[in-house]
Formats: sequence, C-alpha cells, structure tokens
Amino acid sequence: MRKAAPFTALAGAALMLAACGSADDASTEASADTVEMPADSALAPVAEVPVADPSATATDAPATDSAIEATTEQSAEAAANVAAEASAAAETPVE
Repeated sequence: MRKAAPFTALAGAALMLAACGSADDASTEASADTVEMPADSALAPVAEVPVADPSATATDAPATDSAIEATTEQSAEAAANVAAEASAAAETPVE
C-alpha cells in the first residue's frame, strides 16, 4: 500500500498535465498568450542617452591590500588558537 500511493499520485499529476495541453487541431501553430511587444520593436536601437543617477552610488569601497592582510592574519591567529585548544583537550586525561 505504501508503494502504491506515490505511483498513484504521480499518475494523477501526469494525467492533469496531459489534460492541460490539449488542442483540437494539431496543424495549428502554438502562439504565446502574453507577448507584450513585437520582437522588431524590442530590438530597435535606443535613442536616449543614459543618465547617471546620483542616488545610486556604491557605498561599499573595495577592500585594500592592508585590510585583506590584517583579516588573513586574524584568521590565522584564530585557527592557531583553536588548534592549541583542541590539542590541550586531546591531552587531558578522561576521569
């Protein structure tokens, strides 16, 4: 019974999908229902000049080499501390 339930649900979903795509005449071409503009007008050249938006400036400055080096050194120190703690914990006898 447990094995039949998934197959039954899968078969029902397949039948529902098959029912959605029916057509009376197979020789008619499919057409999109939600075309907003013809392709020719979408590919027309843009005549307007782009304008800079002063409110859309980037606020995050790229990291400098010294900031990256400091972060790397901090990470190395933290890793060394964790390794030392793990080594000390491994050497502690279990009571």
